[in-house]
Amino acid sequence: MSVPRKPHFDSWRIFRILSEFVDGFETMTDIGPSVSIFGSARTDPSRPYYKLGTEVAEKIAKKGIGIITGGGGGIMEAANKGAQNVKGRSCGMSINLPFEETSNPYLDRKYDLRFRYFFVRKVMFVRYAQAFVVLPGGVGTLDELFEAMTLIQTKKIKPFPIFLMGKSYWEGLIEWLKAVPLQEKYISQTDFDLFTLTDDPQEVADAIERHYQKVGKAPTFPLGTEDEY
Repeated sequence: MSVPRKPHFDSWRIFRILSEFVDGFETMTDIGPSVSIFGSARTDPSRPYYKLGTEVAEKIAKKGIGIITGGGGGIMEAANKGAQNVKGRSCGMSINLPFEETSNPYLDRKYDLRFRYFFVRKVMFVRYAQAFVVLPGGVGTLDELFEAMTLIQTKKIKPFPIFLMGKSYWEGLIEWLKAVPLQEKYISQTDFDLFTLTDDPQEVADAIERHYQKVGKAPTFPLGTEDEY
């Protein structure tokens, strides 16, 4: 028989959560313009998606824009590697998981962060990014993609570009969204304007640069004034 959790345990957990937010904010506040890149930790370096992750990160970092990933292996490693290949800023936000104990070796020491809570980490991905680049991945990658789309759709954050790379991987999902949720009127045709499907790293890098030149570096949320923080 399990012992009931004492109420004060949850109250004290608040301080642990706050400490993660404080550490993240203090570390990331001076990172400069950056892009969050997502994809599967299971992607082997021999696969084309790994190479695509490295190449797009290199193109973006050459423009003076930092690279933020989940800090793990696979496509996250590829993106951090691409950033370091061209001496760009390379940030990893790792999460405590039983099967992902260490960060990849391509992170700047200053920007090597580790989190206990997924929701704190997700705030950091959104707050300090001028764009999302999403390569093939599983449940976690899909979670990041759809949360960003939801936040933009509901105007909880300022809109930023979202790029899906690996066209053959995403086309089936997009076709299903059009054939089922759109036809059932659970989503709108305009929701498809929230992302761009492309396999061209230079197109992605140039579009992110144009977006940054237009809006500048500012937190993606809130939409109101500083007084609302």
